[in-house]
Amino acid sequence: MSSAQLYDTIGAGYTVTRRTEPRIAAQIWAAFGDARTVLNVGAGTGSYEPSDRYVLAVEPSALMRSQRRPDAAPCLDGSAERLPFDDGAFDAAMSVASIHHWPDPIAGLRELRRVARRVVVFTHDTTEAGWLHRFWLTRDYLPEVGNLVSGRPSITELADAIGARLEPVPIPWDCADGFFEAHWRRPEAYLDERVRRGTSVWAKVGPEAEQRAVRALRADLGSGRWAERNADLTDLTAAELGLRLLIA
Repeated sequence: MSSAQLYDTIGAGYTVTRRTEPRIAAQIWAAFGDARTVLNVGAGTGSYEPSDRYVLAVEPSALMRSQRRPDAAPCLDGSAERLPFDDGAFDAAMSVASIHHWPDPIAGLRELRRVARRVVVFTHDTTEAGWLHRFWLTRDYLPEVGNLVSGRPSITELADAIGARLEPVPIPWDCADGFFEAHWRRPEAYLDERVRRGTSVWAKVGPEAEQRAVRALRADLGSGRWAERNADLTDLTAAELGLRLLIA
């Protein structure tokens, strides 16, 4: 299933739980430097688009495009791997939590690099050092996520493809954006189907894995086992779970 087909299927309630987290937005926008024109690729509903610069968006899902605010940036139907713009047409190109859906992420990143003098991409490190084994949800309840990233380029390969540096993105404990890792200190949130429907991971692992994970998590929350396993999270105000900015 392509990313457009996926989000045309699961994206109807996306705006219920997904919105801009100001602290992460500030880190993304700071990476733009003095850029005045920004291309947002895989733009979804428009979260993290800066309001003080000219923005043009590209998004393949019609359903996601339909949920953009009336005052959001103009949005074209298109994909990262084949952008219909001249070389250097933008000061900056951005992508937020999107490249894991691209059929060829390295080709897509090179396209961003072609059309912009600066590239800022918010993504995650899926290696053992990243969230695959560091995040309790994937480690203890949803190991099937490993199958989703098997064979995909590593974070180092992605960075090397466009000469990018990596910048860690800490996740605040009260993160406003309900992406997959956002509720690391609020495990009860993952029992809410609306939260799960707001991220593609649950749809990709399938209903059997999802329901098994939810049952196990509910049981561990009720018994206190989750709290025992994750006592070190209680006093953290932010977590480092492998989220990264690629900045070229």
